[in-house]
Amino acid sequence: MASLTEGQVVSTELERVDPKIPTLYDYEDTFYSQVAKATDAEVTSARDMRVPLDIRPGSNFGHFDPDGGDLGRGQGPVYTHGLINSVFLRSAIEWTAKAEWATDDPRKAVLNAFRTVMTKSMKEFSRDSDALCMTDGTGLMVSPSTVSVGGGTAGGDLWTVPATDGYGVKLSRFNLTHGVYDSTLATKRGEATVNNWDLVAGTLSTTPSIATAINGDLLVVAGLGAPPVSLFGVPYHNNNAATGTWLGISRVTNPEIRASRVTASGALALPFPRLAINNIGNHVGMDMIPKVTAWMHPCQVQAYEELGQMVSIIQKQPKSEALDMYFGDNMQMAGAPVKKHFLWNKTRIDFIAKELWRRCEMHTPGFYTVDGKKIFEGRGASGGVATYQNIYVAAGWNLYLKNPATGSYISDLTIPTGY
Repeated sequence: MASLTEGQVVSTELERVDPKIPTLYDYEDTFYSQVAKATDAEVTSARDMRVPLDIRPGSNFGHFDPDGGDLGRGQGPVYTHGLINSVFLRSAIEWTAKAEWATDDPRKAVLNAFRTVMTKSMKEFSRDSDALCMTDGTGLMVSPSTVSVGGGTAGGDLWTVPATDGYGVKLSRFNLTHGVYDSTLATKRGEATVNNWDLVAGTLSTTPSIATAINGDLLVVAGLGAPPVSLFGVPYHNNNAATGTWLGISRVTNPEIRASRVTASGALALPFPRLAINNIGNHVGMDMIPKVTAWMHPCQVQAYEELGQMVSIIQKQPKSEALDMYFGDNMQMAGAPVKKHFLWNKTRIDFIAKELWRRCEMHTPGFYTVDGKKIFEGRGASGGVATYQNIYVAAGWNLYLKNPATGSYISDLTIPTGY
């Protein structure tokens, strides 16, 4: 008589699903969250907000002849102002009725799809806003060196970023839509969505394919025109450029608004951070140097740690001890606390005075609502209701630095091996 086999009872077996679902991507929003929590925002209307600056000193100093001499004419301080207003950002989330129904009971699924998208929507918005804080005011998120038109996933375009780039593809994300621009950002070729993202290889694929894309094209945050104008991120304010403008003020004729820069052109060395902080004092005076934090990618934290390991001496006690050749998290760099951030440019270290980095805000980040409604039904081709729904997180805000002369950074650092 034949035995009962497992194949005959497979239909009766229970399926076990691990209820703990790991997240395989980051939700890092370290800098954005700090700026959002640091101080109350300056509430703005649709009109530009003024950022007043005491840019040049007054008085006319010199010797005089007290025996009937001419004291001369005096002068006064010079004031100017920058102009800034909010930029408008949104994050859209969509799900179908079937996905919601199939997961609305713990007997059906290990997570509730509706509750999950509602919970993660604000986290996703914060992370993408944090990535935008790493950009230079143009919304530039990926700087590929080459593109293979049609050579990506599902016939999309494959973009490759050089290993020396400070961001690689880190600021981008799977399913993020980018505007594709020429190298001057003057021409927009179209928009495409990331359908494959390889952080280690420094590549991403976008669809639909854009036939006019060429090597040197740039990927910008979605929704902008040409040239793109986006959030004024850290590289916009911490910038020593002698060209262009800062909040509408000419960098050419107003060197007072330029940040200080230490160009490393190599690996991190101990004199660089001290020089970067001293350059702030050179601009604003010893008594006006603010308390700064050294923000950097963990790869530069490692480079700094390796400098410390080279001069460390281990004092061995006459007992059994654990060995740890690494430093803890309480690092300082020329007196400035070290802050790690995985979205930071790997080739630079920025010295940030938290209380001087502010935000103007027309609309606080939150769910987009109409008459109290925040879930919007889809529409089909017939004009009838479709079985999908959308929610939106929306905000109108921008980032600015109250005193650009306190900005300082180290640039062109070598990226340590492996990063």
